[in-house]
Amino acid sequence: MTEPADDMLTRPLGVDETGPAPQTGRAAGLLARVRKPGVMAAVAASAIVAILGLLVALGDPQGGEPQARTQIATREPATAPRSPPPVAAAPVTVAVAEGAPPQQRSAEEVETASGVTVVRPPGSAPSEAVVIRVPPANAPRLAAAPDPRLSEQGRHGIMPRIGEGRVRSLDVYARPEDPGTGPRIAILVTGLGIGQSATAAATARLPPAVSLAFAPYGNEVERAAARARDAGHEVFLQLPMEPFDYPDSDPGPQALLTALKGPENTERLAWVLARFPGYVGLVNFMGGKMLADSAFEPVLREIGARGLGFVDDGTVPKGAPPVNKSRTPYARAEIVLDAVPRPEAIDAELARAEAMARSNGFVLVSAGGSLMSVDRIVRWARDIDARGLRLVPASVALRGAPKRVSKAD
Repeated sequence: MTEPADDMLTRPLGVDETGPAPQTGRAAGLLARVRKPGVMAAVAASAIVAILGLLVALGDPQGGEPQARTQIATREPATAPRSPPPVAAAPVTVAVAEGAPPQQRSAEEVETASGVTVVRPPGSAPSEAVVIRVPPANAPRLAAAPDPRLSEQGRHGIMPRIGEGRVRSLDVYARPEDPGTGPRIAILVTGLGIGQSATAAATARLPPAVSLAFAPYGNEVERAAARARDAGHEVFLQLPMEPFDYPDSDPGPQALLTALKGPENTERLAWVLARFPGYVGLVNFMGGKMLADSAFEPVLREIGARGLGFVDDGTVPKGAPPVNKSRTPYARAEIVLDAVPRPEAIDAELARAEAMARSNGFVLVSAGGSLMSVDRIVRWARDIDARGLRLVPASVALRGAPKRVSKAD
């Protein structure tokens, strides 16, 4: 049986010719009731009532209120020109040529001398000055250390020795004496290498002609001694030795003791000698009893056999000089500047050193490496040239003709 063309074109695809199967049962009855006009109108009214109830219960924040929209343009607030932030007072750096101690000043003194009034917040003070020495082209330079000609390997490290042609550490590592005339003063500052701040202050602030002595116990004593030599200071190594009140006063491990046999003290000496290179001689660290005992003679002989000298810093009571059959270069400081550790006492001893130098031509003095002692020496040395005096290294007391050795010997 054929089908009219219009029916074929208008009938939905996939729909059976007989149409959907009629719904039966409870579902069909319910659907028929819903489709009635009265029921549908009631359902629509109920939906409207429900929506209105929700609006009343929840509220519409904008319902019924007048509304207006506008665009607000924001502008950057006008700002006054910013003033630069306050700059903290920086350390004063004074560049001076070596050999010009008058320019070594603190920040406060530089400000005072300049005539400039510096305003600071209440309770603040000038910062510490950093003094940078710019050596002239002809400034003396210390020999590099260790010098292979003067070194040998020992049990505890590199030790000094006399080189071929009787070349000595005392001569090679010493700071040359600056040319000039007039009374000479040699200053030896001891006790360095342990306190970092005091060691740094002595190295940076003291004139290069001042000699520095380092105790063997510092953790970075080798580096500290190298920095001192780079700054132009000749260096000494301190030798811990037995004092009169030992063991109440103990110079430390590896100290030389009168009760030990010669080889034992020699072994302890070898340990000390290997602490760092580049020193010109040794200085006592305590040691009053050892210096006065015959046990020191073989120690002094060994020191001389290695091309070194020995300086007694004058802190122990003066007695007969030690037996020195080997003629090891030996000198004793005539004045201890800070035997009384007060600024006015140190200044008085410096004045006495001047008088002794003018009388004898040369004087060797010593001082501890405290910040106070360093400060007093720096202040005193500023205009030493104007007073007709010269600072020379402590090795001057050990080298050359006997006339250069202190009268205390």
